[in-house]
Amino acid sequence: MKISTKSRYGTRVILDMAKQYNNGAIQSQDIAKHQNISLKYLEQIIIPLKRANYIKSVRGAKGGHLLAKPPDAITVGEIVALLEGGSSFTECSENPEACNQADTCLTRYLWKEAAKAMFGKLNSFTLSDLIEMEKRPEKA
Repeated sequence: MKISTKSRYGTRVILDMAKQYNNGAIQSQDIAKHQNISLKYLEQIIIPLKRANYIKSVRGAKGGHLLAKPPDAITVGEIVALLEGGSSFTECSENPEACNQADTCLTRYLWKEAAKAMFGKLNSFTLSDLIEMEKRPEKA
């Protein structure tokens, strides 16, 4: 499984905001430039993050975007699940009615358990954890 570009960029964008948490709002063009993504694509990422109350926007000359929650209250798993449209690998693992073989399918359990393991790990990392990792000399 590959994580979509939207999730990868979205995680980087919200992490960028977490690093600036106490410094006020960051303008969209600055985020886009720093993350090397187009302003139009950044807007597509910010919309669901705002709707889910992870980001808030401030209007005006000093306006921009900032985290709506502290960095230690946001996990990577939450962001990835939001931007991927859920935390399952298959439609049938969350919605058995989506497949007529859900009751007898042996792989359905496998996909459920794999998603649970992956999102369990992603949910074990907060934005604060990642910021702290950046400070370590042995970071990947």
